[in-house]
Amino acid sequence: MTDETIRSGLKNNWQQFTLLVIINAFVGGMVGLERSIIPSIAETEFNLSAKTAILSFIVVFGISKAIANFIMGKFANQIGRKRLLIIGWLFGLPVPLLLMYAPNWNWIIFANVLLGINQGFAWSATVIMKIDLVGQKDRGLAMGINEFAGYLSVGIVAFFTSWIAAEYGLRPYPFYIGIFMAILGLLGSIFLIKDTHAHVAKETIESSIKAIKNIFWETTWKHPNLGSISQAGLINNLNDGMVWGLLPLFLVTKNYSLEQIGIVAGIYPMVWGLGQLFTGKLGDHYCKKDLLFWGMLVQSLALLGLLNAQQYWMDIASAALLGWGTAMVYPTFLSAIADNTHPSQRAESIGVFRMWRDLGYAVGALLTGIIADNFGMSAALLSILILTLLSAFVINFRMSCVVLNSKRIQPLRILFKNKNA
Repeated sequence: MTDETIRSGLKNNWQQFTLLVIINAFVGGMVGLERSIIPSIAETEFNLSAKTAILSFIVVFGISKAIANFIMGKFANQIGRKRLLIIGWLFGLPVPLLLMYAPNWNWIIFANVLLGINQGFAWSATVIMKIDLVGQKDRGLAMGINEFAGYLSVGIVAFFTSWIAAEYGLRPYPFYIGIFMAILGLLGSIFLIKDTHAHVAKETIESSIKAIKNIFWETTWKHPNLGSISQAGLINNLNDGMVWGLLPLFLVTKNYSLEQIGIVAGIYPMVWGLGQLFTGKLGDHYCKKDLLFWGMLVQSLALLGLLNAQQYWMDIASAALLGWGTAMVYPTFLSAIADNTHPSQRAESIGVFRMWRDLGYAVGALLTGIIADNFGMSAALLSILILTLLSAFVINFRMSCVVLNSKRIQPLRILFKNKNA
């Protein structure tokens, strides 16, 4: 295949793009297996009561996924995106079986190490390959579709696992879905997916974006835009880790049934997933800084709603609002990183960002677990709310719009004037 036959754009690469979307739906579904019932398994089957101990599975998941993300970004150009995608699925294959038959909590911990590696390699690979295929024009839409598929799958599987658990017990039946998804994901990655190295090579020649000297430190903090995106990613997943591990237990204190808890736990990622079909495309037309600021602000308002909800419908509405706020930022994170990096450095920069973002799971689980054990679950939710709000203002005062002529979202322009506006 010559350079002349390589064309970027969603229309030109829709077949491979569609296959990657389907593969990513299976990747997301693997997380959905745990989303609503693992905390209940911890309490009922393994007699864990301390919130820090219960949330330990999210800590190891976040750390292993963060490391896998970094490795994926570091070696994506050398090893190839497709090979790392396949490696990710090989790590994911044993996860459902371990969750089904774990004789003690340490086996659950080990399953989450493998799940983190699966997510770090497989999800990152599909993200990077889609960005390679579509080019700058459709980047926001592409990320919206990618994250839609992944997180809608998280929500659907979370709902079905909680329903199956309510009907047939916590184990083993809810995890049969995972075996099916892991096998199809692996086979599809081997036989249907093509690597995108040729697209990267062509874009590298054509790109006018300057390379940065130190990808790790610039993405981590030094670069105003990249650093702002990375801190917001960490805080976003910090509150997501809290919702994953602590919210089901918080809802138990309101005397909700397992099925009711599953609905609240499932509504959040389903709105998150569906919303990204719209918010991803918004990122192609509006300033990404504004989408990130408003997304984090909406998340903080949703957490306030969860903290103070007095009726079941209020918990559902707050979970949906949290999903919408997350939908505003999640595809925008990735497309904004791509806007600020040279094509040859894009995979590594995305890997560094995803490392920090997914460390948020570990930080959030540890922080909320410690606070919940010592001061109560309401105090844990409040602490995450404050951090989310602070993150929004870091974005507002530090970031700038990169894409020329992008529209602005400025309802608070008078209150928050700054040099980057």
